Order: sequence, then structure tokens, then C-alpha cells
Amino acid sequence: MQTQERMREDEPAGAVPTQETEIGYRPSEIEPKWQQRWEEQGLYRAVEDPTKQKWYALVMFPYTSGDLHIGHWYNFAPADTHARFMRMKGYNVLFPFGFDAFGLPAEEAAIRHGIHPFTWTNQNIERMRRQAKSIGGMYDWSREIATHLPEYYKWTQWFFLKFYEHGLAYRALAPANWCPHCQTTLANEQVINGTCERCHTPVTRKMLEQWFFRITKYAEELLADLETLQWPERIILMQRNWIGKSVGAEIIFTAESGDPIPVFTTRPDTLFGATFMVLAPEHPLVEKLTTPDRRAEVQAYIERAARETEIERLSTEKEKTGVFIGAYAINPANGRRIPIYIADYVLLTYGTGAIMAVPAHDERDWDFAKKYGIPIIEVIRPEGKGDEPLTEAYTGPGILVNSGQFDGMPSEEGKWAITDWLAARGKGRRAVSYHMRDWLISRQRYWGAPIPIVYCKKKCTPDGIVPVSEDQLPVLLPEDAEFLPTGESPLKRHRGFVETTCPRCGGPAERETDTMDTFVDSSWYFLRYVSPHEQDRPFDPEKVRYWLPVDQYMGGAEHAVMHLLYARFFTKALADMGLIDFREPFIRLFNQGIILGEDGQKMSKSRPEYVVDPDEYVAKYGADTVRCFLMFIGPWELGGNWSSAGIVGVWRFLNRVWNLVTGQAEESAAAPQPVTQDELRRLTHKTIKRVSEDIERFRFNTMIAALMEYVNALYRVRSPEVEQTPAWQEAMDTLLLLLAPSAPHLAEELWHRRGHRESVHLQSWPTYDPALTVEETVTLVIQVNGRVRDRMEVPANLPEEEIRRLALERPRVQQFTGGKPPHNVIVVPGRLVNIVV
Repeated sequence: MQTQERMREDEPAGAVPTQETEIGYRPSEIEPKWQQRWEEQGLYRAVEDPTKQKWYALVMFPYTSGDLHIGHWYNFAPADTHARFMRMKGYNVLFPFGFDAFGLPAEEAAIRHGIHPFTWTNQNIERMRRQAKSIGGMYDWSREIATHLPEYYKWTQWFFLKFYEHGLAYRALAPANWCPHCQTTLANEQVINGTCERCHTPVTRKMLEQWFFRITKYAEELLADLETLQWPERIILMQRNWIGKSVGAEIIFTAESGDPIPVFTTRPDTLFGATFMVLAPEHPLVEKLTTPDRRAEVQAYIERAARETEIERLSTEKEKTGVFIGAYAINPANGRRIPIYIADYVLLTYGTGAIMAVPAHDERDWDFAKKYGIPIIEVIRPEGKGDEPLTEAYTGPGILVNSGQFDGMPSEEGKWAITDWLAARGKGRRAVSYHMRDWLISRQRYWGAPIPIVYCKKKCTPDGIVPVSEDQLPVLLPEDAEFLPTGESPLKRHRGFVETTCPRCGGPAERETDTMDTFVDSSWYFLRYVSPHEQDRPFDPEKVRYWLPVDQYMGGAEHAVMHLLYARFFTKALADMGLIDFREPFIRLFNQGIILGEDGQKMSKSRPEYVVDPDEYVAKYGADTVRCFLMFIGPWELGGNWSSAGIVGVWRFLNRVWNLVTGQAEESAAAPQPVTQDELRRLTHKTIKRVSEDIERFRFNTMIAALMEYVNALYRVRSPEVEQTPAWQEAMDTLLLLLAPSAPHLAEELWHRRGHRESVHLQSWPTYDPALTVEETVTLVIQVNGRVRDRMEVPANLPEEEIRRLALERPRVQQFTGGKPPHNVIVVPGRLVNIVV
């Protein structure tokens, strides 16, 4: 309601002003002018300066989809406002911009339109760069990067080689998340509710030789260091849950063939109740252990499970199915022979891909055992329960029974007693497991950084895998690749790319045709910004030492368990290699909300009538109006609805600023309010305090509201006499300085019109005198026996004893006290007086 009132006060009656009809404020003229001057002057170029405290501000760079939509503006404009504020506060600010340019959309465009991905991407970058510059941001465009350029992905490949050299990159046969529509593998993080995050096609499983990064090596550190970050709690929680630490035991069962079958469990106290084992259908031992008479049924089940999505396999509502493979294992606790099944509710990517099944104490195992007639043995009994048979699985704590020498022991104590007993016999150990799996980086696509590996036909290495020599980087994508809708990477059919020589022995070899996941590109781009034109190394280490880590990162929460997690892993790995001297890339993180359409629904290409084109509004009202409106519509972290009517109020507010500073008359029915210079200075300093605190805390909506209130107050006291005072001149300059981060073009134009020669964006942020921000008077609520009976205005520094006296003398208060002396008078400074009779 307060926001609406502010806007109404800023909207005088009459026609809606436009750039074409408004006499004074013409953003279509001043915005291009200042953008050109800023670029010519190199106003925003960041240079290392050891005498200044650095501030690395960064927005998540956009994907080169073709247009910057209003959601991009909602990220970029407030972020730019904060970066400008920090610069005026005296920090040496680095605020770069670039483009995330590899990825599937470009390849799909090549197939659809017969255009090369490189051409499609460059055309999009040209358009998006123009749009980004129209925002008027303080980006250092001399540092622009694009991940699809060879001078960038050369170093993405170099990092791969470093990871391979340090044992962090490896190739393995593993089940992959496979999107039948995109015809490529997906990392676990790219599978949302069992479907491809991009096209929403149900994901299946496919066994492939693929490349992985060993992110699990850093699981514990990734988890522990979350406590050091100034990030939103929900993002920290999402990362913590994704890493998913579980403390328990690794227990070694042994197949009758002699093959060990390790399992991880958080309930080693139930081991004596394990009456069967279940392997994931993809488990490598299934092929070896399945008996001939069971092979046909087992194979049919494996094929059926491969067609199911992960969410279908894990559904609690789905009936549990499985197939006995004909083999048995030995329970290491009691030597019992137990059957081995495969079942789709066990996944190879979780734990070890094998579980010990304890039907008495696990609901899934109970259902499975009941269905297939498998024995159920109670080993945890709740206190007070007799030996009557179980009617359902009991999953809580209790006393161990049917557990040999551990009978009678509390189950929590039994967990570790049984684990240590197994360890002494070489059959188990205390262990930690993580939900997070190693990062699958292989993509069977063209438009990505080629993996710099060749396969030597002479097998000059034991596995034939030979890394490309660093002096042969970059491994370039061939420009004449043929794009066909076959689902295979064009690289596989390009003999000129595939056929090569071994870097080690010189013999015939074939190149790896998988390209890297695009998240590899974005896991280090913040490092490249500090020295983007380096040719002989990925970055200048001295500049990295000065600028990194990023002080303030800003972007969408949708990257919580992909980009942010991968970038943290990358940073820790590079630190261990001695390439950088910090272990976390982003000290602070702020996630903006989402801009919805005017109907309150999410904008999408399927609803083009509700999609907001920022270019249209910039042409009509100017970039500063769009910037300020986006910040005004609501808290940045919550987002809000776009309103083509609401933006008019902000446009009128900026017009009022123009008219106020330039001295143009504006009709008013009311006479100016009398004001002293001290009162005017007090108003100015209170506004400095409010605006400063709001920008520091990313409360841009209340920051704009404070500026609106300030302008309204200045209009109310404006008169020819007041305009001649030093306090008014201070108010005008202060208004422009406070407005400069939010409306940079308007502030710059008016600053120069007031006779200043140097840019407003090179000025220091105004400071306030705390003494002038203290309220001179306060209104106190007076309660009698807890009910509000009166109010009184008193000096803010009035002693409590005097407040009590004045309150008791109030006629309305005496009416409710009946002349009786009070039992107690409680004064809450600045707020209320409570009289207890």
C-alpha cells in the first residue's frame, strides 16, 4: 500500500509522458550519448591497484540463446546498481561480462536451420552484446569472454589435462543418464524428477565408456566449507542435501563364486536379519553370477529396467519387482546362505549398487520378501514388545535379538559393536557414503570443447589412452562438420578429425569424439576475466591473487547443485595443483527472484503474448526507467509481476527528478511548506542513511521508495528562497549521487548540467552525519492496563522520568486511571508508555 501511495504521489494528472512528447527529459538522446562517452573514456575499465581494496562483482553470464529477456535485466540491473555503489564507496571494482556459448541449442539450430553453430552463436552474441550495453552497466567490456572461442576452450582442454595428470579425470564403463530426445548423456544434476532438465523427456539408462571428474574426492571438504560461505541458507541446504553424507558401515558379503559384494548401510545393527541381497540390474557382477537357467529372465528384466526413468524405479507407490539370478551369497555375520536378486529399485549410482535386504526392518525389503516368500527375521525389538510375530517392518531403535553375542544390546550401540567386530575379521569397516556421484562430463555432441585424448592403436600405454600434448592445444572443432538428425555427434563421422597420430609413439590413433559438458566451461570463467587475453596461460597468477575470490556473485538459484557445486570443486582442485591460493570461488552469493508476466504466470515462448521484450520498453521510456522499475516492483530475492501500467509511475518519478534539478516549474496546488536549512539537511542525511543501508542489503525496492519520498519532500518545500540556500544545493547534489547507481544516465546528465566537470560515477558516495539522522521528536503510544488510550509527541531525548510525568498528566489518561496512583509505569523508549493501575 505504501508503495502504491508513493507512486500515486509521483503521478500528476494528465497524459502519460513519452520520450517523443516530453519537453525536458529525453532518455533516447542522453542514454546513447553517455554510453558512448563512458566507452571512449574507458570509465569502467578495471586496473589492479594495490592501494585500493578490491571488489570483484560478478553476474552469472548468460547463455547465447539469442536475446536478453526481462529476466536477464532483472539479474543485471540491480547487480550493476550494487557494483556502482561499491565503486562510489571507494572500492576498486571489477565487473566483467561474457557469454556461455557452447551447448545443445546451437547444435539443434544447426540441424533445424542449416546454419553452423559457430555462426549461430556469433550472431546471437552480437545481438545480446548490443542489448547488454543498452542497460548502461559499468561492465568492463575490454574483458569480454565467450566460451566457444578457441582462445578460451584451449584452456578448458588444458585444465582437463591437468585433471587427468592428477588423477581427477578418468574413463570408465558406467550407466549413464541418457536422453533419447537430445541423444546425449546427462549428469545426475541435469536429471530433474527423472526427466531431462532441458527437453523434459524421460531419461533412461545406458552403459557407455565415458569420462568423469572425481568430484567425490572433495565431498567432505565441499560439505564442510559450506559453513564459511555467506550464501542464502536454502542454497547451502540444497548443496548439503545433494552431497548427502551418510555415516555407516561397508560390509563385505561374498558370493559362493568367491566374488566379494560390498554394500554400504547406515544400519549395520540389522546385519543378522539380512535374508537376501539385491543388486542393481546394471551391476557388473550380474552377468558373471547369473546361472544359465536364469539368464533369459534376468536379461529381459535388465532391458525392461533400462527403459524406466530413475524416478519410476525409486517410486514408493510402484510395486516392487525383481528376479532371482540363481546365485547365493554368504551373510558375514552368521554364515547363512542367502539368495541374490536384481531389482530396479536398486541403482548402481547410489552406494555400491548392492544392498543387504533386511525385510523385518525395511519397508521396501518387507514388501519384496512377502512377494517372493523370503524369510523375515526380527533382530531389533522395541522395548516392551514380546516375541509375537511382526505384522509390518519395524524401522525404529530397540534391543538386539537373534543377533548372536550382541543380543540384549541397544541397537544404537550395536551398530558400532557389530561394525568393529566385522572389521576385526576383515569383513567390514566404518565408512561414510555420499549421495553425490562423480561428475560425468562426456557429451556425445559436437558443440562443446573436444576432450583432448587420443586412443593409440598400438596401445603404447596399457589402456591405449594418451593425452594430447599441451603444445598441440587447442584441439579444434572442424568447421566442415555435417549436421544430421541421427543422434550421433558429427565428430564421429568426420574422418579428418577422428584419424590422427599418437602424441607419444607417433603411430596411428583416433581422437576422442565426446565433448565436455558445458558446465566445465563455466567452472573457471571467473578466473579468465582477470586476464582474458593471455595466450600462453589460462590466467595471470598475479592478477588472480589480486582479484580473486569473487566478492559478490549474483544469479539464479537454479544453479544451486550444478554450476555452483562444480565451480567450487574446480577451485579446490586448482588450489591443490598449486595454480591458485584460495579454495572457494564465491564469498557471497545473492539469488534474484523471477519476473512473472502481467497475469502472474511464468513467461515462456509458448505464451509469447505474455513475454516482456525489454527493448520495447527501453525505446519507450529509457533504460533508467526500466532499471528502476525492476528494482521497485518488490524484494529482489522474491521477484514480482511485470506491469506495463506500473512502469509509468517510475517514468514519471524520473521526470520529476529532471524537473526538480533543472528548475523547471511543476504545477502544485499547495503552497511551499516552510523549512529551515537545518531541517532540510536533516531530511537529506536521513535519506543518505536509508538509501545506503538499503543498497548494502540488496533492498532495492525500498531504496527506490526512499528516493521517491525524498523527491516528494523536496517538492513540498521548494521555493525560490529555499533554492538559493546551501542546504538546497547539497540536497540536489546528494539526490544525483544517490540516484547514480540506479539511473546512471539521468544522474550523469543532470550532474553535468549542474556545472560539474568530472563524471558523477567518479564521485564518492555521500556520507551522513549520525547526529542529523536522529529523530528530533517521537510519538509514544500510551496504554492503560494494556489498552491504547492516548498518544503524545515528545522530544526524542526526553528522560524517562519526565515521560512518566507527562503521560500521567494527560487528561485522557486520567480519565481511565480514575485518579488512582499507578501500580507501575513502564516506558519502552521511542515506542510506548504502559500504565498499570
